[in-house]
Amino acid sequence: MARNADGHPAGRWRYGLWGGAGLLLIAPLAAMAFTPEMNWGVGDFAILAVMLGAACGAFELAVRISVSPARRAAVGAAIVLVFLLVWAQLAVGIV
Repeated sequence: MARNADGHPAGRWRYGLWGGAGLLLIAPLAAMAFTPEMNWGVGDFAILAVMLGAACGAFELAVRISVSPARRAAVGAAIVLVFLLVWAQLAVGIV
């Protein structure tokens, strides 16, 4: 099994990270089945997939490089904030 920089197994959190990203990608598709206001095209799903892949990849890289849980949490919070800022900018143009 692959190990992190601090020697802990790397498997469990990766399943949760990428599985959660997959669920976030499926959520708009499920919402489209229930309401006509949710009207996403293929491009919207592609952009979300790229954003989720970049965020999850960046977090996985940070976890592999850093050994400090505090640094991992700080990097994770920064990634979430950047993700939300880009998402809001693409949705309504807040900046």
